[in-house]
Amino acid sequence: MKNYLKPFKQSLAAAALLIVAAGFQTKASAQDDKTLLGAGSSFINPLFSKMYFEYNAKFGIQVNYQSIGSGGGVKALTDKTVDFGASDAPLNAEQATKIAVPVLHIPQASGAVVLTYNLPGVTTNLKLTPDVVADIFLAKITKWDDARIKGLNKGVTIPSLPILIAHRSDGSGTTNIFTNYLDKVSPDWHTKVGTGSAVNWPAGLGGKGNEGVAGLVKQTPGAIGYVELIYALNNKMEYAQLKNKKGKFILPSIASVTAAGNVAIPDDSKIFITDTDAPDGYPISGFSWVIIYKEQAYNSRSAARANALLKLLWWNIHDGQQFTTALYYAPLSKAAVKVAEKILKSATYNGKPILK
Repeated sequence: MKNYLKPFKQSLAAAALLIVAAGFQTKASAQDDKTLLGAGSSFINPLFSKMYFEYNAKFGIQVNYQSIGSGGGVKALTDKTVDFGASDAPLNAEQATKIAVPVLHIPQASGAVVLTYNLPGVTTNLKLTPDVVADIFLAKITKWDDARIKGLNKGVTIPSLPILIAHRSDGSGTTNIFTNYLDKVSPDWHTKVGTGSAVNWPAGLGGKGNEGVAGLVKQTPGAIGYVELIYALNNKMEYAQLKNKKGKFILPSIASVTAAGNVAIPDDSKIFITDTDAPDGYPISGFSWVIIYKEQAYNSRSAARANALLKLLWWNIHDGQQFTTALYYAPLSKAAVKVAEKILKSATYNGKPILK
């Protein structure tokens, strides 16, 4: 683990130097065309930190990316204060109405949302089933030594601690992936809570970003939360193996996320891969997208800026994929890359394609 965490920490620290500390106070169009602005998903942030550090070193283009959650990224794109937003969920109807013009969703990679927990003395990957996960987050199961949890984990000494749920406090694509899964596997969750980037949680405390949820869990004995896999690994936290649709208990990994994503990708790339039918697929997996305006001649943007953005995103889905597996993301499949290429080639400047 140390070998891959070292470059992650180095690239994250380096990328932090590129962040605009004061936030996005200036319109993207007013920036130097060698500095691109992005905001959104914390799910994809570790990968973007590495990608954009390497891209700057190779091409001299800075990418200032703020990990503010998918909802924040969509709002920043809507307000035209960034060149791109990043989200782990496609735009919903309300978001699309607010933007009011066509946008493009470009898949970047897929990853695992893991259930991480803080149970003193438990150093194994607990087994959990869909019904148990749903009932924990519905606050129906409130103690760790509940008979249903103990029955799944015979031989494991589970402390008698109250369960504290840690969830996202911000609009979050990670939440969208997780609640999409719960909505599919639990009729009770579907009726009482539903799915979305922000929901009315039955119980628990909120943390901002994957970083905030990981912090809450790590600091609180008895806590459970959901984060992207790299955040659990980076914080040396335990996480559960989940029973998938085919009845197998699956640990999140590059292989199990890749298996979950081995599906037909629609032309617009917008698809959820939770509760996969793949026998070896991890059931809480999801894609992350970059979202841009299809017509790039807006807000006094230069053609050079639009061209720089499209070149960056083309690099992301090709050369940039080499950085996925070291950070426990699954790279795009060949089929997904073809879809992403077609989507990027549809972007225009004054009605003319930017990429030839």
